[in-house]
Amino acid sequence: MKVQAAYARQSVEKKDSLSIKGQLDLCQKAAGGEALTPYQDQGFSGKNTDRPDFQRLLRDIKADKISKLYVYRLDRFSRSIADFGQLWNVLQEHSVEFVSVTENFDTSTPMGRAMLHIIMVFAQLERETTAERVRDNYQSRAALGAWPGGPAPYGFSIGRIQAKDGRMVPTLIPVPEQCAIILRAFEEYAAGDMSLSLLARKFNDEGIPCAQRSCWDNVSLSRILHNPVYVNADAQVQLYYTSLGVNVVSPDSAFDGAHGLLLYGKRRANDRKYTDVKEHSLTVLASPGIVSPELFLTCQEKLSHNAQLKNAGKGKHTWLSGLMKCADCGYSISVMKDKSGHRRLLCSGRYNLSTCSSSIHVELTELEDSVASELERLLAECPEETPVVPEKDSYTEKLADIDRRADRLLDAFAASEKMDSPALARALDRLEKEREHLLEARKRERNRVQLPEKLVFSALSFEEKKLVAAQFIERIEIGEDSAEVKWIV
Repeated sequence: MKVQAAYARQSVEKKDSLSIKGQLDLCQKAAGGEALTPYQDQGFSGKNTDRPDFQRLLRDIKADKISKLYVYRLDRFSRSIADFGQLWNVLQEHSVEFVSVTENFDTSTPMGRAMLHIIMVFAQLERETTAERVRDNYQSRAALGAWPGGPAPYGFSIGRIQAKDGRMVPTLIPVPEQCAIILRAFEEYAAGDMSLSLLARKFNDEGIPCAQRSCWDNVSLSRILHNPVYVNADAQVQLYYTSLGVNVVSPDSAFDGAHGLLLYGKRRANDRKYTDVKEHSLTVLASPGIVSPELFLTCQEKLSHNAQLKNAGKGKHTWLSGLMKCADCGYSISVMKDKSGHRRLLCSGRYNLSTCSSSIHVELTELEDSVASELERLLAECPEETPVVPEKDSYTEKLADIDRRADRLLDAFAASEKMDSPALARALDRLEKEREHLLEARKRERNRVQLPEKLVFSALSFEEKKLVAAQFIERIEIGEDSAEVKWIV
């Protein structure tokens, strides 16, 4: 059964301040003598909702124990219009009427509801104004080279320095032992055939503590290697980001090869990588970088190639490579072949990252036979078609993007009186090498063996089977003793 309640709050005892008892008495009078369940917070400010009995009241409201709530005055409930707007949503969701005794505010009446709508408008205005103030403060701090807010990135702690205008502002202070790990990550990733997954496995095997995670993986390493806070930014780094369409806030002289960068801008909640930065801004921080410009740019080029040329499906032990995922953790399933030729399925989340407990006993040969049988049936139902090389492919837009990046560099050079010509030439040369890499990759892909007009799966080569499987299968979820094929429909 629902009850009516009264809430009272008094931050400090003052001569002209109405006591908790006085507030509850007035609420009782407004209720016409009906019994009210009291909730009260003595010695708590109304600037936020972190009050013991207020939180108890909210719990009871959400448990649908209360039908009507009385307060002596609105500011006893909340001093923030924005907070009240959120609280009202809770009251409304659980059908709780609200009465402010001294302000004649009763949501059971049309006038009370009209007043509420006015308050909600101001609540939205307050939220938007607060967000704008936070954004302006963030950008003004960034323009001063200060750390604008939030936790420090891995490798740094937060300290304070005196800015150009004399104010003490936050800055990043290097943490030597973490900086050594970051430098090693850049150096080892840039070398030879090192991949993100191999480097993650190496760090985990050595017990190197990870940033914000229990262990290293592709994502944690990628975030570090993409982050310009670690580079000693010079003109080459400036040109690199200019070519990507980034709004460079700091002057050319700030890119002195001794300080890191802050790349900031609005990103979608699920877009955590620096994949599209055309709407972002870049400023030079007062804090030092960790890695050289040459090493940073080498890693960016390698990361860019990784994004352009997917590595999935390059396994040599089965034509199902790249399609198999662990049903428990979602990480890729790899194949290990022992000396006797037996092939075992291994979860990379378990053996590379130690994040999964799944032990797989699925026989790969049986899985291949089952999938091959179904593919054979599907191919038999397909109409005969001659393969055609499309005029546009996955490389077309990437090549066009390189052209756009080169145009941005030339436009920036034409608009600047201080941009270094040799630096521009080196930046353009990097783009040309990237173009050549893409053209070679597209040529290799187009030179693959063309599939026959009428396909018989058992007669296909290993690489052809991979191509066909990728056309029909979204993924194969591998459990400890079972496998489920998710077909593309």
